[in-house]
Amino acid sequence: MASLILLALIVTCMFSLYPSIALDPKISLPRSENEDLELHSSGMSVANNTHLQNYIVHVDLPYGKADSLPFQELESLYYSFLPSTIAYAQRRTRMVHCYRHVLSGFAARLTPEEVESMAKKDGFVSAAPEKVYFLHTSRSPTFLGLQQNTGLWRDSNQGRGMIIGVLDTGIALNHPSFSGNGVPSPPARWRGRCDLPSTTCNNKLIGARTFFAGDTPEDTNGHGSHVAGIAAGNFVSGANVFGQATGTASGIAPLAHLAIYKVCSGPCPGATILAGMDAAIGDGVDLISMSLGAPSTPFYNSELAIGTFSAIQRGIFVSCSAGNRGPTTASLSNEYPWALTVGASTIDRNIRATAVLGNRVELNGESLSQPNNFPSTLLPLVYLGRTGNQQAAWCFANAFNNVNVTGMVVLCDDGGSIGTVTKGQNVRNAGGAAMILVNEEINGDSIRAEPHVLPATRVSFRDGTTIKTYINTTPLPQATILFRGTIIGVSGAPEVTSFSSRGPNQASPGILKPDIIGPGINILAAWPFPVDGTTTRATFYIISGTSMACPHLSGTAALLKTMHPSWSPAAIKSAIMTTSTLFNRDGNPITNQNKQEANYYELGAGHVIPSSANDPGLVYDIQPDDYIRYLCGLGYTNQQVTIIARRPISCSPGFAIPEAQLNYPSFTIRLTSFPQSYTRTVTNVGDAISSYTVTVTIQPQVNVVVTPNRLDFTRVNQQLTYTVTFSRAVTTPAIFQGYLTWASSRHAVRSQMSVTLA
Repeated sequence: MASLILLALIVTCMFSLYPSIALDPKISLPRSENEDLELHSSGMSVANNTHLQNYIVHVDLPYGKADSLPFQELESLYYSFLPSTIAYAQRRTRMVHCYRHVLSGFAARLTPEEVESMAKKDGFVSAAPEKVYFLHTSRSPTFLGLQQNTGLWRDSNQGRGMIIGVLDTGIALNHPSFSGNGVPSPPARWRGRCDLPSTTCNNKLIGARTFFAGDTPEDTNGHGSHVAGIAAGNFVSGANVFGQATGTASGIAPLAHLAIYKVCSGPCPGATILAGMDAAIGDGVDLISMSLGAPSTPFYNSELAIGTFSAIQRGIFVSCSAGNRGPTTASLSNEYPWALTVGASTIDRNIRATAVLGNRVELNGESLSQPNNFPSTLLPLVYLGRTGNQQAAWCFANAFNNVNVTGMVVLCDDGGSIGTVTKGQNVRNAGGAAMILVNEEINGDSIRAEPHVLPATRVSFRDGTTIKTYINTTPLPQATILFRGTIIGVSGAPEVTSFSSRGPNQASPGILKPDIIGPGINILAAWPFPVDGTTTRATFYIISGTSMACPHLSGTAALLKTMHPSWSPAAIKSAIMTTSTLFNRDGNPITNQNKQEANYYELGAGHVIPSSANDPGLVYDIQPDDYIRYLCGLGYTNQQVTIIARRPISCSPGFAIPEAQLNYPSFTIRLTSFPQSYTRTVTNVGDAISSYTVTVTIQPQVNVVVTPNRLDFTRVNQQLTYTVTFSRAVTTPAIFQGYLTWASSRHAVRSQMSVTLA
């Protein structure tokens, strides 16, 4: 009997380490109408017993021990930490995941009293309840300058040979975006598997697992298929949604391989995300893309920070979404410096629906629904919120009681915890002919193209104010909507979207975040089911979020890693950041949703330019051990750093470094009365013989001195170090932002500087 019980325990953890099925409960939530921006949940139950919850347990193992032990020995070791008060018959259901690569430890369902008992055991380090994370949810490759048979796409073979691990809601079955046509066989280093029918797995979709009991890797949400398609979807001609945004859809790295790890079903449990990362590392992925996150927390208390650090230690590049809680300041997710944190921008495509007023003023908005039979004749225009009734302004159903809007265009304000489709339904039920939806003030000019149940357009807050002024000053206001379809080459792009989370970085104020911005609003990509009533397999949809921006950068990193296989994750990240642009397609500074020049807490280093990142000239490289010294400099305890590093760390005064001393491609400085000096080391990845001179661009209230002011290289991969000294020229507290640029005859390597005068 004892041997049978031991076998059951071993099988339990074996399924957590290597198979598609782990022991997490499956959790599902109803989808909201605003799910394209972010899925929300107040929490979840992890067990029928309300006293039990999932804990992430860290134990002390010799460095590398978890990676090298036979799995039966590792599992037996982890089981030995469970309290003796747990009956053997119950242990099978208590152990959730056994980790091999992301951390030394396991996830188990425990009570607080059992954790307290376990803490007395030798080798126990810490235990904390798992956190719950949320999803941060065609034209964009061309907008980024990627075109077939030319430039970076040609030189990198479109990501051929790279394996991108996507941790999300799964994958659409038999979708043409995930066809293996033209994609080579996976590289020999691939050790994973695809738990889908053999007709679904192919040279594109080489891996697919789920980490929910009784589930499959199939995507029933849509989010996972969408982000996978953006990162590495194959070419699909004629892609469109409701007949709009028609063209050839593809991912940023269309010939890269995809490995799918289903870790979200509604919310995304932290223990399950760790299991997905653990599998991805063991399977041999080259990059990890995660469009999910949670509010700021210390890195030692973040499953994502811990797991991604293990990934970069093995040379795996990690790209994460910045979050969708903008434009609120200090609203970032995924703030750790070893991952690329990606904010969202617009592209130069509109799906235009123009509101035309009776005074012939035309105000451009957007709508996925483009009826071809809506009359261009003017109709009566009404705004039920004129009286100050907020529910009427939001077009609640009861606002139409005893009000005749038959045949009219109804103006509705966005907001009020009522979805846009519901607003339109209320207008239609009341007899309204059309709807003009006005952005909330907080969203400014960031307009999402959405489907509607009646002719409708969404306009900016500014244009909504124009319409309200017209209504208030006109005896018989009128309007109509002209549906103009897909418009390419819209001016002002890229622009930082309103929802994209902003800095400053709360978890590490001395590191500038987000790192970069990329396309994230109204992005067309693969979708697992039809949205227009058809039965085609080539289903696509347009959604928005930093979730969509993240895989654009994951795909970009795959292209760069194909071209430069020896570059570290930090070097790839540096190349992306230092070659980005601060200007839009019109040559003007990138703006935010209010048409104000975007600051570095909004756009990070700038907007990605993949072709420029392929030839950066110089890179700022960082070794994994450098991050450990940085973590000590954050004031973390030895134990807290040990949890992240997976080996004993002693944060002695001579070992720790301040945040600003990390060899990061940007500077975030808080100046008091005294000057501060920091060094940076750059590696020459450009011309062997080359010289760079420095220029500093910042307001005169800050003094910045760089020594030396010239760097002369004589060979490739040569490293040279410079020192930057910051001092204040005024006593008044303020924040100033600028940049320093090392320029040669062929390259310009720019580093952002944000200086706070305290």
